[in-house]
Amino acid sequence: MTMFDRALRAVLSVAALVASFDLHAQEAAIRKNLAERLTQIQKVDEVSRTSMPGLFEVRVGNDIFYTDSEANFLIQGQLMDLRLHRNLTEERVDKLMTISFDSLPLKDAFTIVRGNGKRKVAVFEDPNCPYCKRFERDLQKVDNVTVYLFLYPILGPDSSEKSRNLWCQKDRGKAWLDWMVRDVPTAAAPASCDAVALARNVEFGRKYKITGTPTMVFADGSRVPGAIGTPQIEKLLDAK
Repeated sequence: MTMFDRALRAVLSVAALVASFDLHAQEAAIRKNLAERLTQIQKVDEVSRTSMPGLFEVRVGNDIFYTDSEANFLIQGQLMDLRLHRNLTEERVDKLMTISFDSLPLKDAFTIVRGNGKRKVAVFEDPNCPYCKRFERDLQKVDNVTVYLFLYPILGPDSSEKSRNLWCQKDRGKAWLDWMVRDVPTAAAPASCDAVALARNVEFGRKYKITGTPTMVFADGSRVPGAIGTPQIEKLLDAK
């Protein structure tokens, strides 16, 4: 290594330290000023630079905001990279909303296996959800998959009762498909049935902001809300 190379490395090292110090100072200023000026934001989880000069991302839970280096202004909206045709806000939120498949409480789900069951997906559904019924009919056409079905009663008291009846059946998978695909009512659950798993599912969903049904979670942790058709399901399963 030449003397010039060593000098250049030293300069770059000092520049990196200065940049790091500046970033920490700016982050501290943003946190302090936001706490004073916007009291409804109780806790800022993360502050980071964006690819747009002078603009900082502020993460509060899974919500994304943008501000300047002194938090004089706050922006709520989408940050687009027009050169690359990318929605940077959407990409960031998608990353934040991933759910590790290993973290799913599979003991609180029941499984429906088709074919070799090699591909895996978890689905959160409400038995009163009309979109879920349409989704289930499309899902019937997907082979070689293991579906982990989480009953997720969020549409009202009747959803809780229907979910309890389904959970308390001996063959939950059959009872589920009878109701969702064939419109066959489910037998009433015995009074002695323990259905506390349903409350845990709702608690888990609230933690991860699962706000609608159906919601699919794939093996790589990505999620897809809404009723999608068979071709889309196949494409996503093969891509994960």
